[in-house]
Amino acid sequence: MVAENSSITEFILAGLTNQPELQIPLFFVFLGFYVVTMVGNLGLITLIGLNSHLHTPMYFFLYNLSFIDFCYSTVITPKMLMSFVSKKNIISYAGCMTQLFFFLFFVISESFILSAMAYDRYVAICNPLVYTAAMSPQVCLLLLLGVYVMGFAGAMAHTACMVKLTFCANNLVDHYMCDILPLLERSCTSTYVNELVVFVVVGIDIGVPTVTIFISYALILSSILHIRSTEGRSKAFSTCSSHIIAVSLFFGSGAFMYLKPSSLLPMNQGKVSSLFYTIVVPMLNPLIYSLRNKDVKAALKKILSKKSFS
Repeated sequence: MVAENSSITEFILAGLTNQPELQIPLFFVFLGFYVVTMVGNLGLITLIGLNSHLHTPMYFFLYNLSFIDFCYSTVITPKMLMSFVSKKNIISYAGCMTQLFFFLFFVISESFILSAMAYDRYVAICNPLVYTAAMSPQVCLLLLLGVYVMGFAGAMAHTACMVKLTFCANNLVDHYMCDILPLLERSCTSTYVNELVVFVVVGIDIGVPTVTIFISYALILSSILHIRSTEGRSKAFSTCSSHIIAVSLFFGSGAFMYLKPSSLLPMNQGKVSSLFYTIVVPMLNPLIYSLRNKDVKAALKKILSKKSFS
């Protein structure tokens, strides 16, 4: 992969900060985040895979959410950690475009898997009698296929536009990863088409899931208010609260990063915003989706008791 009409063969990633005294402490902080992310998501994937009681639509989507979080955290974090211990964190042009593609693929897929999970909760709470038919294995697979198709289409649109740009001799990317807006700043040619694609594609990838989630939870709230039992209301609210928190963090930071003109968003603020959906959200998802869940706790205790007994 070679940039058209450009002699750039590599980029230098500036990293999260240029203050030397912070490099090593930040390395260990984000290494800890990465370890927690890997252990949490791989543990959840293993737990769901091994426990037959968790082979339901809800945990099917949670399984894929953990897989997506594991993958896109791995696409970003190891290279970020290198920026803390390297004098020059160099990435090849091909490597940069590859990182950009897979980052976008997984992050867009996450936005749609969150909307699929919201739809699943809507059916479970509002139409429990038809839940088995409405969320059959065939329907779940079709929803999952749609999630990954949207992720692939969005990643291809952004990456295809990016490789057509001509990059200037100054190859210092003011970020800890190859992201859209920092790369556009290094372009010597017009980025009008790229910026249009950002607003259209990102608008779809944030707008469609957001509308789906909003409608789902509006209907869920209406249904919950008609539940006479206080215990039933509490159970329904607890099922949804964690999902709402994670959705707010993920979509809020993504919209703040991409749906504002770059002139109004200093890159340092962009880096902080990026940290939420690239580092923090993948680490928190196993906690907010599973450790507060009674079924997952029961499955974990069952596996641990079997190991203790053996």
